[in-house]
This record gives sequence, structure tokens and C-alpha cells, in this order.
Amino acid sequence: MTIPNSAKPLLIVILNRILQCKTLSNDTKLSYQCNMRPTFHINKINIFAMQRHQIFLLIFDILMKILVVDDELDICELLQYNLETEGYEVVTANSAEEALKLPLQEYALILLDVMMGEMTGFQMARKIKDNPVTAHIPIIFITALDDEDNTVKGLNIGADDYIAKPLSMKEVKARVRVVLRRASLPLIQKEENSNIYYEGITLVQKSKTVTLDGQELTLTKLEYELLSLLLQNPGKVFSREDILAHCWPQDVYVLDRTVDVNITRLRKKIGRYGKQIKTRIGYGYCFEK
Repeated sequence: MTIPNSAKPLLIVILNRILQCKTLSNDTKLSYQCNMRPTFHINKINIFAMQRHQIFLLIFDILMKILVVDDELDICELLQYNLETEGYEVVTANSAEEALKLPLQEYALILLDVMMGEMTGFQMARKIKDNPVTAHIPIIFITALDDEDNTVKGLNIGADDYIAKPLSMKEVKARVRVVLRRASLPLIQKEENSNIYYEGITLVQKSKTVTLDGQELTLTKLEYELLSLLLQNPGKVFSREDILAHCWPQDVYVLDRTVDVNITRLRKKIGRYGKQIKTRIGYGYCFEK
């Protein structure tokens, strides 16, 4: 799934704000304005009762944009109303031709009727899957053609699910949620694997930044490399020579004492976690969880 660039700063802001809060009370609301959605609220969240991937999934649920394509206006309105009550942004189109004029790459999911006008849902789905820009978008077919051959045909085209009419809104909501989560997990796992976390510390390797309880720290390149080395190897003791070899350029001559000075500075900058950088006299330093 592709996250629109306009959403990425918002995701970071929301996540950082949430991570700064232990618990949001019943009366607490976090409100954000963005060009993707009007205003949304997050109520009563105990953040330490949630895993980090659950936090990401919560945010994705809020920001998901869904396209409904059906030539029956009442079906479009019914789906739009019910999915919007779940917090999704929903756009409708009454034909495949109308839908293909939209910026499809902005949508996280397409609910697509099979039997429509000149271009069928199957034909539209093939166009979507044949285009590298939109091939990643999951598709759920919604149709009265519930026989096995049509189901297999839709799945072979690349559909992620198939819902038969008449629609059960409870079933639709459940299937939409499952498909969106399934599409989101690879991105979340990629993000998780690219960063280093320890409680309130987040080390973002791509941007070479570190946050403490959501607030970005000002670290030098050496301090960043030191922290990265220690966090990636909890409990492992590194000698001064090891640290110099990992964190300092090979063509630069420095004294062992330089390592001690940088460790002291790093301890101060990471606040309450500084005491977890342990000195092993005669051996070196390690980070103890």
C-alpha cells in the first residue's frame, strides 16, 4: 500500500503526540486538520496497553480512503454511509469509466461492482492490476454473481475478497477491515524493521534521528552511531577499541578518552535511560535493558 506524501507528516505528528501520552481520558480529544480528512478524534487510548504495530494500525484505520464503484446509486450511498461511520473517507463513482478518471493511487481500497454499463468490474480490475502505479491497491468485488466460476474469475484477476449481494453491512465492515489490515501490515513491518525502539526511545535509521518520548533529540553523528550500536546489541559489552572501530572514521586518530567523553554526553541527552549505559570497568560499555 502506498501512503500519500501528504499523509506522512500527519502520521508522524499523531504518533509522536500519542506516544507522549500515557493515557487519554474520556474527556481528552486529539484533533487534527488535514487535506485528506476533515477532523477526527481519538478517545480514551491507553497507549502502554497497545503494541506499536497496533498504534500504526489505529492511525491507518483513521486515514484510509476507500473508493466505491457501483452503478446503483442506493448501493453507493448505503456503503458510503456505513463505512464513513467506521471512520473511513469514502468516494463513490457510478461507472468504471467515471472511476478510472480519479487518482486511483490515492485510495487504500476499492469496492467494485462486477455488472456495470459498458465496462464491467472485471475489466476495470484488470486495468488497475496491469498498471504498476495502482497494482498494489486491494479490490473487493461486490456483486449478485455469486456462482463459483465468477468468484474464481475475480480472484484470478487479483481481487482480495468477494462479497455477494444482498449486502450485510456487518459483513462488509468486517471484510473491509481485514483486507485493509492485511494490505497495511507489510508497510508497518518494513517501518518497524527499519527503526530501533526501546521504550520511549526511537532511533530512525533512514533520517538518522532519535526521539525521546516523541521529542527529537539533538545528537552529533558520533552520539547517534554510539546509541545505534548499543541499542542494537543490548547486553553486549563493547571495548573502547570496538566502539572506535564502529563509530569513528578509520582515517581519524582519536584517544580512548574520547569515547568516555561521548558516552557521558550521550547519557545526559537520553535522560532517564542514560543510567542504562553501563560501564564495565576494564572491559568497556554496554546498554542494559
